[in-house]
Amino acid sequence: MKKFLLGAIVVLLIVFGYRYYDNRQTEREQLEQNSQLIQEQIKNVGKLVVTEGNFSQVWSYKDSKKFYLDVFSARKKALIVVNAKVTVSYDLSELETEIDEENKRVIIKSIPKEELNIYPDIQYYDVTQDYLNQFEASDYNTIKKKVSASIRKKVEGSTIKSNAQNRLISELSKIYILTNSMGWTLEYNDMPVNSQKDFSDIKL
Repeated sequence: MKKFLLGAIVVLLIVFGYRYYDNRQTEREQLEQNSQLIQEQIKNVGKLVVTEGNFSQVWSYKDSKKFYLDVFSARKKALIVVNAKVTVSYDLSELETEIDEENKRVIIKSIPKEELNIYPDIQYYDVTQDYLNQFEASDYNTIKKKVSASIRKKVEGSTIKSNAQNRLISELSKIYILTNSMGWTLEYNDMPVNSQKDFSDIKL
């Protein structure tokens, strides 16, 4: 009888041990599968997010030079029409993340900064120039710099940057949706992201 009980106990221990090991193995496989899915989602998010806009401006350029004790002057002027394509982009291939499988956490360590590019198309009309004061390469460079600075100022007062940030948040939210559905925690700046709205409060 004792041998039977001892044998039964041994069998039960083996069965429970196997089930425990099997459950642990299943949990581990599920954890690895979830981790791979998250890595794949991060990889899918890792692309160039570009928001485009177009800005136009018309302004006049004038310049004069004095000669002979300021008795004579030579002038040049032009009407300048600018159509500029502007892009605000985030290169999410530079997104830095860390996956903590043990604690089921995905940590966003660094979000790439925005990149602003201005591509001005400058057209010159009603160009007049005196012989002693003609348009030169330095004038065109000066005009292009002024145009870019002016367009940049208009960009700052427009919605293109906020639209670009909204697209960025939309991409990052895909990571949150997946991690949240798996019971994982997404963190940024040592703070958990508990909803998609939390991304809107992040200072980018």
